[in-house]
Amino acid sequence: MKPVRRPFSAVAPAAPRRPGAPALTAPPLDYTYDGTFEGLLTVLFTVYDWRAAPNSIQPEATAQSSLFTQPAHRETDEAQAARMWDGLLKTMDSEARARLYHVFLSEDADRELLIFRYVDLALRSPVDISENYANADVRRVQRLAQMMFREKHRMEAFVRFEKTSDELFHATIEPDMDVLPLIAAHFTKRYADQRWLIYDRRRHYGLYYDLTRTDIVQFENQKGRNAADISATVLDEREPLFRHLWQTYFDHVNIPERKNLKLHRRHMPLRYWKYLSEKQPREQRFVPINNKRPPGEANLRLK
Repeated sequence: MKPVRRPFSAVAPAAPRRPGAPALTAPPLDYTYDGTFEGLLTVLFTVYDWRAAPNSIQPEATAQSSLFTQPAHRETDEAQAARMWDGLLKTMDSEARARLYHVFLSEDADRELLIFRYVDLALRSPVDISENYANADVRRVQRLAQMMFREKHRMEAFVRFEKTSDELFHATIEPDMDVLPLIAAHFTKRYADQRWLIYDRRRHYGLYYDLTRTDIVQFENQKGRNAADISATVLDEREPLFRHLWQTYFDHVNIPERKNLKLHRRHMPLRYWKYLSEKQPREQRFVPINNKRPPGEANLRLK
């Protein structure tokens, strides 16, 4: 599901597409699913199997019904989901298909129907629609995919680990979008020699790497306490020193004369600061290094 980046010169001209979607002639239905991407793919498969367009597509846990709806709950079918996912490559390339997964992870309020409209347009169009920006749905899919890419890049840059007494490196994040599935490969490759856990505090699940594989781990949301909070008693005794060294480095590479808070907050949004070591309160007051000679002293050394 990860997009494959190809050089522009290697991209072949788009081949004509054959419309491959049946007419949706049955009465529309209000579909519900289990909230997973595979569940959504199962719903899309069912739409064309039953030829019944969706009035709505909602996760079962948060679905809202009314007296005039015709509910149709679909259990996730791995075989049907795989057929739908593989079949999309007949009408779009792998990059365009990956954008649909990114739209799903964006948690946009209209994501299910947006994905359906994009898929239906692609299935019925004789040409590639991925760059048809005259269409509002294509523009929206592209926009959400770009937002997801930026959020993924920020999480890869802003994750700060703390070492516990049992040699586990732990980090807490709270991204606007569900980026954990997209950053798993990056951290698995970069930190392959240490055990680590990245916990999404907003969604109550995390990624755990045990030196051999990376798995998704679930956390129960306990009222009145944070499942990811680590007591100071379980942190490695050297962790405060590591944090102080990181803060000292950050302070010394800073150039006060070029301070620009507006630009700083644009590249490092304020909502991430509470999880950054360099933004935590200083236990020791910062004292600049006195390594600048007076203007006259440099001239005297040259004579």
